[in-house]
Amino acid sequence: EVIKMVPVIKVLRERRIETIVCATGQHREMLMQVFNVFDLNPDIILDVMSPGQSLNILSARLLRELDRVLEQDQPNWVLVQGDTTTALCGGLAAFHRGIHVGHIEAGLRTGDLSSPFPEEANRLLLARITTTHFAPTAAARQALLSEGIEASRIYVTGNTVVDAISIARSMLAIHAPSEQLVTVLDKAEGRPLVLVTCHRRENFGGALDAICQLLSQLSERYSRYHWVFPVHLNPSVQEPVRRILAKVPNLTLLMPVDYLTS
Repeated sequence: EVIKMVPVIKVLRERRIETIVCATGQHREMLMQVFNVFDLNPDIILDVMSPGQSLNILSARLLRELDRVLEQDQPNWVLVQGDTTTALCGGLAAFHRGIHVGHIEAGLRTGDLSSPFPEEANRLLLARITTTHFAPTAAARQALLSEGIEASRIYVTGNTVVDAISIARSMLAIHAPSEQLVTVLDKAEGRPLVLVTCHRRENFGGALDAICQLLSQLSERYSRYHWVFPVHLNPSVQEPVRRILAKVPNLTLLMPVDYLTS
């Protein structure tokens, strides 16, 4: 979500629109990694995260802390990105205070409340309280229209991750490859790479164990490839992945890589 907000923040500041960046502090190491790459710093970092907390506890903490920020800074607009619990709570906190809400990446839908969970519900709920919807595609715009959102409140903008990639590509020429990338290429010894990512909440528990077992089998079956798995910092991901895959000879487990490496 930070990556997708970077181009928006940059444009707002280039146009001299007073912009306050508030981050919830989730996975702070990964958060600051992205900000550092793009030479940005959050103005406010909230301390709402604790190990193993439920979505309800997280939501309560987010609403409390975000309300404090809104009371202090009195913004005209609150822009939220995506479909996380943070996005929903940011929109709700602003709505409760009569502040305009802009939803970036609005209108994504699967039609299934259980997949992705809780994001599909967050999207639907956020749409009801959003002032202006910034849809990435014409299909997303159509989804909003079908739910009764007025056309005048919807703008098709494209996905800001494309803008972030363009910014990052322009930076590659002046950045040396990361040590993690060099390590992976050395271990691969010229073999083709297979990149694996997996951190969805609905995969926690037995499903993630099964995915890791399958990856172990695939790595053995396709030994002519070198498998690379940057492991999300969430303990619910770290524990099963490292327990099952740490000793697979042609699979490298990495800490989350910086944006330019990815």
